[in-house]
Amino acid sequence: MRALPNWRSLLYVPATRESFVAKAHTRGADAIILDLEDAVAPAEKPAARAALARAVPSVRQGGADVCVRINRPLRMAVQDIDAAIAAGADVLVLTKLMGPDHVRLLSELVAESEAAQGVAVGRTRFIGLVETAEALSALEAIARADPRIVALGAGGEDLATDLGMEPTPDALFLPKMLTVLAARAAGVLPLGFIGTVAGISDLEGYRAMLRRSKTMGFACASCVHPTQVPIINEEYGARPEEVARAQRMVAAFAEAVAKGLGAVSFEGQMIDEPVVERARRLLARVR
Repeated sequence: MRALPNWRSLLYVPATRESFVAKAHTRGADAIILDLEDAVAPAEKPAARAALARAVPSVRQGGADVCVRINRPLRMAVQDIDAAIAAGADVLVLTKLMGPDHVRLLSELVAESEAAQGVAVGRTRFIGLVETAEALSALEAIARADPRIVALGAGGEDLATDLGMEPTPDALFLPKMLTVLAARAAGVLPLGFIGTVAGISDLEGYRAMLRRSKTMGFACASCVHPTQVPIINEEYGARPEEVARAQRMVAAFAEAVAKGLGAVSFEGQMIDEPVVERARRLLARVR
């Protein structure tokens, strides 16, 4: 089983916005995504790549993993990959994936870049984004395509556009949940939530949406505004009372098993192995 990062929040920062980059390490996000794609105008792409050399070490100061979102067109992707690996990025965010062969092609390019720049081959990990109707049927194959992949997400706005729908929670419910199922089946992190990236003006509504999404299996989420980071960390993390209860549950079940019992009453609830395993997983994610 591949080692997965312990992410809750991933904050997007345009690589060309020096003021945003300078403050990114103070925002509390578990990972920073330096964007070379949608947040950067076409004419600014070369400048964004060049900015990575300073931006990567800057945003890493607070201990966050550093991701770079690359462009989909292959000629641009090659340049993005070389710049990101030269700068020391930990993760590449692969956009508009077409299928597992697309992932494997990009992995080959990354391996060549790692070798050319003296980076250990295989060090760079992937977040896969599915943003087209055509790729939805290949979700699990994409998640299983390469051991570099540690997280899988479904793009909201691009996917809705391709599907001819409005990016409402109802419309996106099925593709988002298919992503959770595919990611969990492949043993990678389901990235995202039920909804879209909106939420800056209604933080309580945003919190409620995240809380609902966590119960549906999502493990981490990206965001575009620093005010969203602490909310994601709280809702996708473990509250102190949840941790304390999980610890009591695991201890109580261990005592029951020692007595030859497979199920036991615990604080008004019957618990058995699947219930306790969820508690163990919660404890494993505690920071």
